[in-house]
Amino acid sequence: MSRKTVSSRRAFLKTAAGAAGAWALGGCRSAPRFRKPGEMLKLGVIGTGGQGHRDWSEMVDCGNVQIVALCDVDASMFDGAREWYAKKALKADFRTYADYRKMLERERDLDAVLVATPDHTHAPAAIQAMKRGCHVYVEKPLVRTIWEARYFEKVAKEYGVITQMGNHGSARDGTRRGIEILRSGLLGKVTEVHVWTNRPEISPGNTWGWKQPLKRPEGADPIPAEMSWDLWLGTSPARPFRKGVYHRIMWRAFYDFGTGAFGDMACHTMNLAFRGLELGEVVAGEAVEISEHYEDTYPQYSKVRLTYAARGGKPPVDLYWYDGYRKPPAEIMPQVIATLGQVPTTGCFIMGDKGVMVNTDDYGEFSYIALKGEQKMKSITKHEACEAIPVSLPRVKEQNQRREFVEACFGQTRASSDIDHSVPLVESMLVGCLAQRIPGKIGWNASTCSSDNAQANALLKPHIRAGWEY
Repeated sequence: MSRKTVSSRRAFLKTAAGAAGAWALGGCRSAPRFRKPGEMLKLGVIGTGGQGHRDWSEMVDCGNVQIVALCDVDASMFDGAREWYAKKALKADFRTYADYRKMLERERDLDAVLVATPDHTHAPAAIQAMKRGCHVYVEKPLVRTIWEARYFEKVAKEYGVITQMGNHGSARDGTRRGIEILRSGLLGKVTEVHVWTNRPEISPGNTWGWKQPLKRPEGADPIPAEMSWDLWLGTSPARPFRKGVYHRIMWRAFYDFGTGAFGDMACHTMNLAFRGLELGEVVAGEAVEISEHYEDTYPQYSKVRLTYAARGGKPPVDLYWYDGYRKPPAEIMPQVIATLGQVPTTGCFIMGDKGVMVNTDDYGEFSYIALKGEQKMKSITKHEACEAIPVSLPRVKEQNQRREFVEACFGQTRASSDIDHSVPLVESMLVGCLAQRIPGKIGWNASTCSSDNAQANALLKPHIRAGWEY
């Protein structure tokens, strides 16, 4: 990212906090605290089940993390936490909350907060935690809107806290080796990248997707006793509860709550190319193929072109995103077909004038390369040309991004998915989400944080219900 862009971004951010409406901190500690070896990191958790469970349990397994408070709008999630503690023969001495605002107000000794909720709650919860001096680990995508990304960045810098976005493949040795190879220039000038996922639909090889709704359902269902529906809605506009529609996964499909398949997976599947090619600033987005534009939900499938600016001597890059079980054409990757027999179910294909690379998993870990003139791919661990490329990036203990975050909170390392990486990556992804909602090409100016499209500019900032300002 250019100095001009960074400088302009900082100027833009000066008024963001005021525009949101500041919360009184009521005497809570606002300076970050870095724990020393032998001490315990006091953790608060917002979003206890699902991915949140995996995040906090791996942090506790580090041995130097104590959960002092769990927060979830679905009280049944606490049962799973207590069961985990019982199996580990640990005392479940944490306090529980339904409202994260109350947790942050009352738990004044927190060192760090994990946010693993639906997308629309990421920024409000994390920003309020950072304003109280807490380091934050936030599940991907970091935020739901571009305005939130800039606001998040401003608060993180102002309060000096550690941040980590949960694209956990970033800690894998294979991903970091792929980044080193890409940065070496082995592929030559790269001008085109293809990234694809089988989500949102539940499809062959994909058991984690969701059935994509096409519109907001009518009517209302009784709210379960264990569910705090108004707290689940948070900053978003009020709407009736519908059983099995929003909670616990299909919220991803709706504009008010999620970011579709793009937001669900791009922070993983674009990660290798984004880091390795040092993409940075996106300048345009356009849905070149799409199922249909819907009023309330993301498309069933799409192909989106994101154009990234030139970086120094590196040319602009067109990155094509495919979701809904769409894939790039086999014709552009003959070496992949010759080696693997088919286009992988999910992956990333990077095209340079001296060679190509393909990644065959969601997280950037398993990659293959073929140089110009080679008919088949070889693993980057076995290709002769890769052997001479030095190891330049640090490796993470146990290849665990949650552990990396914990160690960063002790001042022992740097979080690899901090705002320097997470904000530009998410901003470019969100330009893609805008392209899925708005027909035609959308120009983006990172320096002014604005588009040449009035519809896009109207969607930069989220709706914030009265009483939920942050």
